[in-house]
Amino acid sequence: MHAFDVLGDPVRRRILELLAEGERSAGGVCAVIQEEFGISQPAVSQHLRVLRDNGFTTVRPQGTRRLYAVDPRPLREVDEWLAGFRGFWGPKLDALGTELARGRRERRVRPPTSTPEEHP
Repeated sequence: MHAFDVLGDPVRRRILELLAEGERSAGGVCAVIQEEFGISQPAVSQHLRVLRDNGFTTVRPQGTRRLYAVDPRPLREVDEWLAGFRGFWGPKLDALGTELARGRRERRVRPPTSTPEEHP
């Protein structure tokens, strides 16, 4: 499965967000996902399996629990692929920052104007 196929699912993205906060038990992940998405425990387990089988998570047993964590390697590969597209956004975001700064500066320099309601 391609990384974007894995990440294309909102449930799997949410699981990764939870795991980015730190290692969690399968039960802990299931509880949050079931509450937020209203899906069954077997469905959550299937999403965890897709993430694990495609290298996005690691799992380690601790007694009777299974603890999941993010494996950053596939995310680095996605980031490297996206790097080729950042050139589209960088200049536009820089220009937006310049315009926002210009607007703030103009508001500070410009004297307050009176509105028609203030002068009957």
